Amino acid sequence: MKPCLPHRVIRASSGLMAVMAVMAGLAMSWASAPMLAHANESAASSVRLDKQRQPFPAAPSYRRDASAPDVQQALFGVVPALRERRFPSAAVKSIGASGDARWGWYLYDLLRLAGRDTIGEIVSAFEQLTGSALPPEPFTAMGDRLLAWDLPAPPGYREAKRDLFLLIEPKWEPFFADTTSAIDWRQVGWGGVFIDDRLDATRGEGCPRGCIPALDQPKVTPASKGGWYPDSAIVFGIVVNGQARAYPKNIMEVHEMVNDTLGGRRIGMPYCTLCLSAQAYFTDQAPGFKPLLRTSGLLSRSNKFMYDISTWSAVDTFTGRAVSGPLHKAGVTLPQATVVVSTWSAWRKAHPRTTIVAEDGGIGRSYPLNPLGGRDDNGPIFPVGDVDPRLPVHEVVLGVTAPDGKPLAFPRVAMQLALQAGEPVRLGGVEVRRDAGGFRAFAGQTELTSHEAFWFAWSQFKPGTGLWQRAR
Repeated sequence: MKPCLPHRVIRASSGLMAVMAVMAGLAMSWASAPMLAHANESAASSVRLDKQRQPFPAAPSYRRDASAPDVQQALFGVVPALRERRFPSAAVKSIGASGDARWGWYLYDLLRLAGRDTIGEIVSAFEQLTGSALPPEPFTAMGDRLLAWDLPAPPGYREAKRDLFLLIEPKWEPFFADTTSAIDWRQVGWGGVFIDDRLDATRGEGCPRGCIPALDQPKVTPASKGGWYPDSAIVFGIVVNGQARAYPKNIMEVHEMVNDTLGGRRIGMPYCTLCLSAQAYFTDQAPGFKPLLRTSGLLSRSNKFMYDISTWSAVDTFTGRAVSGPLHKAGVTLPQATVVVSTWSAWRKAHPRTTIVAEDGGIGRSYPLNPLGGRDDNGPIFPVGDVDPRLPVHEVVLGVTAPDGKPLAFPRVAMQLALQAGEPVRLGGVEVRRDAGGFRAFAGQTELTSHEAFWFAWSQFKPGTGLWQRAR
């Protein structure tokens, strides 16, 4: 069977010169014997657990020096073969036999370009390379292991990955082209959709190839005209300069990105459905820039990979820190506003003058009440690597950073029970209080920015998190 290349792959324009650039990054003397090392040497005594809280297989050995000549030669043929809709079987076998587990990252990337009858070749090569067998469903298992083992990237990995990924979406090129970016390309994968590069997202036009379409400046209505949305349905509530607005979850699940104006401020609001994390960033505090956020179609450790279309700068969705392009060079980190997760009835009662995004989003679209249909009910559908076992991966927490910089997490269900019983919810100088059916965090009388997320997401993007636990 031919490789599963997306539409127009044959005409993608990276060329053999790009492949040769990878080879230049690999070239050096082969006279000495390979130097082997083990992943996670600094944490060799720790046991890394998967999302079922089971230990991962032991990390494989990898080379400390340049890649072997057979890998160098194998890479020459991968992209040309894929362009001709031939699977590079010989190259995959060479990589599997190389003994350099660092190239497991590349095999995992290549998995997204394999057909059903060639996936097994990649799995076999990966198992030979790492010395560990994969379960029947290899996609998430392969990615989880690589993330947990934390193997270093092989020489020339960015260039090699670029040549593969530009076959999928040529418009990702600016992200790969920035050699000074802070992107860890090992953690970046394809989310199965293409880039949203529409300059205007106010009229509802879709992307020809299929993307997650942002919604800019959505039409809103007073609460009195929000009867179309069920009282018990979830909204993401924001208050800026005294103006309140509710963003219905079902609309956010379709667009995953809204650029809006509220309380005289411009905000960009990504909703990572995989992380259950709705966040709001002020986009009017980057001197010299006017960021307009879009979804790239890529993921970073199961989190949305967003970017500013005005500068083609990648921005870390969880922290607001620019990681590539002009915004990165300028050291931009977008400040956040609190997002309260509530029901429509509770939010409306607490904020009677709130507005709500119109039923059709202002673009004449119909939105089902449950667009995802329980997609994530059985756990993360993309790799997340090793997890913090203190909570289940899909436990919902309120995340906040304390004034001293310490990240803290408060499990939502335990908070609700404690506050209903009149018990204080405090940790590290932070107190959580109920608000409009949801929660806000304070240090004394000063509100701290907070938002909810799945535990796996908050804990992996905020390492060293302090976890509040209810006293028994």
